[in-house]
Formats: sequence, structure tokens, C-alpha cells
Amino acid sequence: MKNIKKSWIILGVVVILLLIGYSSIKGTYNSMNAASKEVDASWAQVENVYQRRADLIPNLVSTVKGYADFEQKTLTDVIEARSKATSVNIDPTNLSENNLQQFEAAQQGLTSALSRLMVVVERYPELKANQNFMELQAQLEGTENRIAVERRNFIEKTKEYNTLITNFPQVFFAGAIGFKEKPTFSAKEGADQAPDVGSQLNQ
Repeated sequence: MKNIKKSWIILGVVVILLLIGYSSIKGTYNSMNAASKEVDASWAQVENVYQRRADLIPNLVSTVKGYADFEQKTLTDVIEARSKATSVNIDPTNLSENNLQQFEAAQQGLTSALSRLMVVVERYPELKANQNFMELQAQLEGTENRIAVERRNFIEKTKEYNTLITNFPQVFFAGAIGFKEKPTFSAKEGADQAPDVGSQLNQ
């Protein structure tokens, strides 16, 4: 009788330990999964704001084209940079160092082309005063600010996720159940600051 009672006690302890272990693993899995989803959602926002910038460019180019003597090469560079930037789209579940670098390089190329465009516009007072151009410029500046915000948010969410899965005890089984470190934007000085696309025009 004592042996039976002892066996039930042992069984009960084992069941309790299994339930505690299951609950702990389940909670850890859910935390890592939620953090991963937040990174994916943050990346989607990054792509959205970059796409918004790209969507503004056709109207911007069309407005600038109305000035016959405007440097054609500058416009061509912007159009080509936009085409390259919009061709690089990344599934957040397949984010890697390589495709993230390609994305960032393409977007940086467009940023540089737009900056050169704004410098050239400085030579055209009538264009600077064009109402349509001023509205597009304001939208572009707002979009650049949103890009800076979403980049910072993505970096923060990725850092939180990577820290979570590499902390004890998650580090021992995160990889085995599909959670691996995610890449993020490289830390470049001023990369999280919006380019002042209007500084040349507001002097």
C-alpha cells in the first residue's frame, strides 16, 4: 500500500514538473514568436514608407520636366535610381544580410539621386516657387522623416528579438525550433536621421 502511495506521489511530481516545463517552453516560444512577428511587421512599415517615397517621384519628375533647360541627366539618374530601388523587395520571413544590404544600397542610391536633384533645383527660382513642386517637396520631406522613424523602430525591434533568443535559457533551443538572429540596418553615423531634402530650397 505504501509502495502504491509512493508511486502515485512520484507520478504526481513528474506530471507537475512536466506541466511546469511545458508551460515554460510554451511561454518562451510564444514570446519569441511574438517578437519575431513584431520585426516582420516593422519591416513591412519600412518598405511601406520607402514605397511612398518612390510613389512621389513620378509627379516630381513630371513637374521638373516642365522646365525645358533642366539638366536631363539629373532626371534620368533619379528615374533609374527609383527603378532600381523599387525592384528590390524582401519577404520579411526571408530577410538576410545579403538582401538587406542590396535593399539599403538601392535606397541609398535613390536618396543620393534626389539630393543631387534638389541641389540642381536651386538654380531654378521659378521652379522653387512652383506650387506643385513645393507641395511635392513638403510631402517628400515628411516621407523622409517617416523613413527615419521606421528605420529606428525596425532596428529596435530587431535588437529586442535578437537579444531575446540569445539570452538564457532560450539560446539552447531557439535555433532548433526555427528562431534565428535577424539582420538589421548597419549602424552608420546619421543613417537614422532624415535627409534634409529642402535645405537647399529654403535658404
